Amino acid sequence: MLENLGLLGLFIGCALSATIVPFSSEALVAGALLVYDNVWVVILVAAAGNTLGGMISFLLGWLCKWDWLEKYLKVDRQKLDKIHLKVSRYGYLAALLAWLPIVGDLIAIAMGLLRLRPIPTAILMFVGKFARYIVVAGVVNLF
Repeated sequence: MLENLGLLGLFIGCALSATIVPFSSEALVAGALLVYDNVWVVILVAAAGNTLGGMISFLLGWLCKWDWLEKYLKVDRQKLDKIHLKVSRYGYLAALLAWLPIVGDLIAIAMGLLRLRPIPTAILMFVGKFARYIVVAGVVNLF
């Protein structure tokens, strides 16, 4: 029971870290890897939570106007314009990089602004985030 609560906390923490709430999900995953025996469960839970958070940013882009993002969320218009151009060029493949610090949120928002389909976006976002946590697990196991 307690183990499941810990995994729920990992899921929620990773989801929040993929939104505009600034903190590191890698630290949460590293801590969970030290506690739980099943590395793959930790990676799956973290990637699913982080993907949910990324899709919340995607939804913000889908629902919001550029001016709202700038005014209420303090999103830098110039950064978003640059990322918007790159996302326009690469389309769904940009979702693979939604795990990147700082610009990952902007990638997800730009994908929403472009009205890309949510399912392919979520799948590729999950793949990128899953791969990142595999690297985190490898680093944790080195020490």
